[in-house]
Amino acid sequence: MEVSASLGAPCPPAALFGWVDDLVRYPEWLDIVPRAVADAPREGDPGPAWVIHLRGRFGPMSRSKRLRMVRTVCEVDRRVVFERCEADGQEHSAWVLTAEIDPDDAGSTLTMRLHYGGRLFEELVERLLRHEIEAARGRLLALVAGAQPG
Repeated sequence: MEVSASLGAPCPPAALFGWVDDLVRYPEWLDIVPRAVADAPREGDPGPAWVIHLRGRFGPMSRSKRLRMVRTVCEVDRRVVFERCEADGQEHSAWVLTAEIDPDDAGSTLTMRLHYGGRLFEELVERLLRHEIEAARGRLLALVAGAQPG
């Protein structure tokens, strides 16, 4: 599954980057991520790691998932990539989250892409993500306009 969304923001790239380069900030603007905490680095990690909790509702049904994500790419104020990197020695479905920020005449454009390599509940997960993306846009813009992370 591939999900992509863009957001125009009237601010420089650095203002947006501070909200997407650290997964601990995501619960502030993304309801599907109710909790994210920094995780201890492990041998072989290409960058800092986080444990994130995902939670979604599908009518009366609720699902939650815990993922260990590692930042594999960090181009300051431009691009960040997080990839699932569990420490249990087992194979898991791929999760790759990419955030790219480009300057434009109005400020910046943030494009986020999520690749999920699993098949379980794929259609429901995609529908939930698309709904959450719409809800998160306003929250992220309000945070960027209010207090800059730092």
